[in-house]
Amino acid sequence: MPKLYGENAPARKPDWLKIRLHRSDTFAEVARIVQEHSLHTICSSGRCPNKAECWSKRTATFMILGDVCTRGCRFCATKTGKPLPPNPVEPQKVAESVNLMGLRHVVVTSVTRDDLADGGAAHWAQTVEAIKAKNPNATIELLIPDFDAVPASLEVVMASRPDIIGHNIETVERLTPIVRAKATYRTSLAALRYMSERGVVTKSGLMVGLGESEEEVVQTLHDLRDAGVEIVTLGQYLRPSEEQVPVAEYITPETFEHYRQLALEMGFSHCASGPLVRSSYLADEALSSIKATR
Repeated sequence: MPKLYGENAPARKPDWLKIRLHRSDTFAEVARIVQEHSLHTICSSGRCPNKAECWSKRTATFMILGDVCTRGCRFCATKTGKPLPPNPVEPQKVAESVNLMGLRHVVVTSVTRDDLADGGAAHWAQTVEAIKAKNPNATIELLIPDFDAVPASLEVVMASRPDIIGHNIETVERLTPIVRAKATYRTSLAALRYMSERGVVTKSGLMVGLGESEEEVVQTLHDLRDAGVEIVTLGQYLRPSEEQVPVAEYITPETFEHYRQLALEMGFSHCASGPLVRSSYLADEALSSIKATR
């Protein structure tokens, strides 16, 4: 029987969750630029375990629209409350950071802004346009909120023409009301389907280890593929603090590989699946896989 989160939570992390550093001269150069210019990346603030590997490939993730979210998902440590108005110079600052870091592939994400009429869609588009203007050779990937699947907001973001637009389904349908705030499983699928049907390369990701069954993971993969999603990621849920839901289970590397094979058999163009995989992990490789099939 599938578990609710937190039942018989494991006491300690297994060895396969130990972070192995991938240092390189490129990583050192990017890290120096970030420090010297006080640049902000979610790679650092979010303590991503893959920062060294991604920076070595000149890939990084930026978070826009502030650090206060209007939702309070139970797996996330982001602050919840009333955000400040969008910073009008932020798009240009992100573009300059991408240029300074010499990034080849840039990922942009944000908090959810239900307080804004368009959910922040115009700010998203301005950020993409600013990055393109200053970094014409960089590829751009977005990891957006659901925008309540409102077509007008999605169209604004799509019109900026990033290379990939991702939105994470996060977990299986049964657990969605338990771990996500306001967001629904079906709204996420609707947003992804709307974009996919209009020719956008879409991407999604889910966390495992929250108490889902294998059958539920497989069904979620089927649902994402049916919505036209081409790229999918699966990673281990790790509890940020005592305030978030506990880990129900640590998924083995063998199971992650099993999920990867299943996803590819379903027709996904690319699947990154592993204990330490996060949404933007080796994002440039996913884009290369898509280009190879088109």
